Amino acid sequence: MTRTMQALAYTRPSALESGADGALLGLETSGGLTPAGAQAHPAFFSGFLSSPQAAARALLAVADVAAARYTDPTPRPLLDPVVTGNGDRLRFESFSGCCGVYARLDVLRDGLEGRETGHGTTNVDVNNPLREALSRMTGDSPLHLRVGPGEMEVTTLEGPVVEKKVPLPDRWLRGFAEAQVATADFDLRAELPGPEAVRFLRSLPRSFGRASRGATWVVPAGGTLRPTTRPVPGAVCLPGPERLTALHRVLRHATALRVYGPAGTGAAPAPGAWEVVLPGMRLTLTLSPDTTRGFSGEGGVLEALATEEAEQDAELISVLLAWEPEIDPSELADRSGLPVARVRAALVRLGTAGRVGYDVADAAYFHRELPYDARRAEKHNPRLLSARELVAAGAVTLGGDGDAATVVSGPQVYRVGERGGRLWCTCVWWAEHQGGRGPCKHALAVHMVRRGATAAAPAAGSGSGSGSGNGNGNGNGNGNNGTAGVAR
Repeated sequence: MTRTMQALAYTRPSALESGADGALLGLETSGGLTPAGAQAHPAFFSGFLSSPQAAARALLAVADVAAARYTDPTPRPLLDPVVTGNGDRLRFESFSGCCGVYARLDVLRDGLEGRETGHGTTNVDVNNPLREALSRMTGDSPLHLRVGPGEMEVTTLEGPVVEKKVPLPDRWLRGFAEAQVATADFDLRAELPGPEAVRFLRSLPRSFGRASRGATWVVPAGGTLRPTTRPVPGAVCLPGPERLTALHRVLRHATALRVYGPAGTGAAPAPGAWEVVLPGMRLTLTLSPDTTRGFSGEGGVLEALATEEAEQDAELISVLLAWEPEIDPSELADRSGLPVARVRAALVRLGTAGRVGYDVADAAYFHRELPYDARRAEKHNPRLLSARELVAAGAVTLGGDGDAATVVSGPQVYRVGERGGRLWCTCVWWAEHQGGRGPCKHALAVHMVRRGATAAAPAAGSGSGSGSGNGNGNGNGNGNNGTAGVAR
């Protein structure tokens, strides 16, 4: 697994301090991107929170996910959440160490007492002393939130700097992108009022055991959710219910629980998003289809990465983004002159660089900026690299008039055809996953050739290396039991 060391510099540690007018929660920022460009310590917000205790506990829940590894209870170093200012809200995001749980706290305008926020993305320091202080918060005394340094710290940069160095596995970035693709197809499947939400979440197991491995299902029934042993019509998949433990932090403040998932009910485990509605805030945990499956290996972004057309479209769409809290693909299509389908593919591609996320509550994309090379996810996606190698080697022969294409991979010859608008393949990967984890490298290579890639001129960004293997292995980097960080 590829790792890099990322240095995070803060002017001082984040802290919760008591004062005559209540408590001050100072969240210090590291380097980030804003409309004015890169800044060492951007400032996004300064003001009071409408629901201080709920906000403190929700922030702790996001930090809990960043510190968790649900496939392995071994403690791991704390990783700092990402914060994005979108003008009307603050978004705090983190990923679990196993890359199977994505957490996001949206503090909306009502939660910020109507105040505007700055625009940009950075990391905020969440350290052990701060966690302990937030855990001890009681009562409803006022809480002032400051995200970023105060004026003295901005103008006086000669003081001590708190520096952290954290290992950042490259599969982290793929996890963000795959979670965006998965949730973009979600619908609201169930909604519970506050008391029922609390009862249901408290009924779930809070620690892992052998019996809990794999997926379970729940079905809406009379204003609550009832467990079921199989995916009956209307059922919602709940893979690894213990992974919702972080939501217990905010149960006393919950006003509703909303459950989102893909349309239709299939027998295969599916991802899902579980949103707790709080006063002026939303806390959402998105779960991968299985506790042993990280989002980073799902393969939902591969087709968008495979074409030069999407790359060019993404460059055009990127200049139209303006830190919007809600991105409308139809509006972008009008402004760019591209069809909506191509705009959506471009947004997927931008998501692989961490520049776009998806909010299931708003059913809309949102803009963030992470300081990463846009090709980073491509370079570390073995299936994509393997497909490009097949194209470059001239291994793909297209069939005519509905006939299957053939792909020569090592000593094997595979057939790739189309059924119901989706490509199928005769390789082991497709037989095992039936397209549920994205296309295999053979189908991806056929898709690329259909879009114009040739042996003489493979798609941009091709490279040598991983994944070609023995022909039926896809170098998929499936994300099982790996480590993922949070945005840096």
